[in-house]
Amino acid sequence: MTTTSQSTSRQSIENTYPSRDGTQLFYRAWIPEKPRRGAMLLFHRGHEHSGRWQETVDTLGLDDLPVFAWDARGHGRSPGERGWASDLATVISDVDAFVKWISSHHGIPVEEMTVVATSVGAVIVSAWVHDYAPKIRALVLAVPAFRVRLYVPFAIELLRLRQVLLGPGFVKSYVKGRMLTHDPVEAQRYAEDPLIFPQIAVNMLLDLFDTSTRLIADAGAIDVPTLVLVAGSDWVVSQDAQHEFYDRLSSPVKRLVVLPGFYHAIFHEKERHLVVEKIREFFLDPEVEPRKRAFLLDADRRGYTHDEFERLRGPGSFVYTLLRWVMATVGRLSQGIRLGLESGFDSGVMLDYVYENRA
Repeated sequence: MTTTSQSTSRQSIENTYPSRDGTQLFYRAWIPEKPRRGAMLLFHRGHEHSGRWQETVDTLGLDDLPVFAWDARGHGRSPGERGWASDLATVISDVDAFVKWISSHHGIPVEEMTVVATSVGAVIVSAWVHDYAPKIRALVLAVPAFRVRLYVPFAIELLRLRQVLLGPGFVKSYVKGRMLTHDPVEAQRYAEDPLIFPQIAVNMLLDLFDTSTRLIADAGAIDVPTLVLVAGSDWVVSQDAQHEFYDRLSSPVKRLVVLPGFYHAIFHEKERHLVVEKIREFFLDPEVEPRKRAFLLDADRRGYTHDEFERLRGPGSFVYTLLRWVMATVGRLSQGIRLGLESGFDSGVMLDYVYENRA
């Protein structure tokens, strides 16, 4: 069922779409009477919901552009236990299903979509772009949460141990409204919003960390035109991880903007109009246009994966060189290592030798 709700400027349509497992997830759509080509898709931060985007949509200055914003599963008006999903891969799959639904149901080619995501949402969308390689027009990552500041020594290790010993569970966020924005009115709205909740599932927090590690290491696989927005005084996530991710992007068109003095919730800061201006400027940039996919038939001779291959086949570190020497000399005292060196560690003879040691 579709309903409408009236804002001061743009009217939103409320609807649901089916995810891969059949769950109906909620989304809002701001569709003008005479829309221009393309669309913008918005993805909220953890704990929040699509209704928080209303002011951004109103002030974007692109009133003829269709805009869509989802409520992630377990968030806002979408079903599911608050802050929980079976794993982050499920949520990433939800993104892909959402994009395909918008494309088919609203008749908008994926190639004409600009995706804007913030905080945890930015990590989820980055993983979708990396893993699914969609042909989107452009990507805006606002304060991506590649490294959440947990402020507890060995927090990730302790959470992994807790997960093993106690099983599924939740942790509560320490973040209050006053840590997200300098605007006291916005901080109060955050505190009083009934759709915002404090907890996050332990498995999701660990998945977020592991996925972020993978994305930073392999950011070169992303070649979509990308804008990264960094909050200069962010108490919630690390700016260093954001810079490292940006530096490794292969995108031919990429921009990084640091917002001095901004807290984490940049879309709700006192000077949030500066954020909207940067997004509008990037959206209208002539260099950011529907593009052809990278020509990959010569990827064995040039490009990100070629460079990675050359790096891996080059001389290893001193420790690696020392290890090879030990294996080739002292290691021959071991029958297994000697056999592996002579016939190959992945040979059938080596496999038979390993099986001989089974209990």
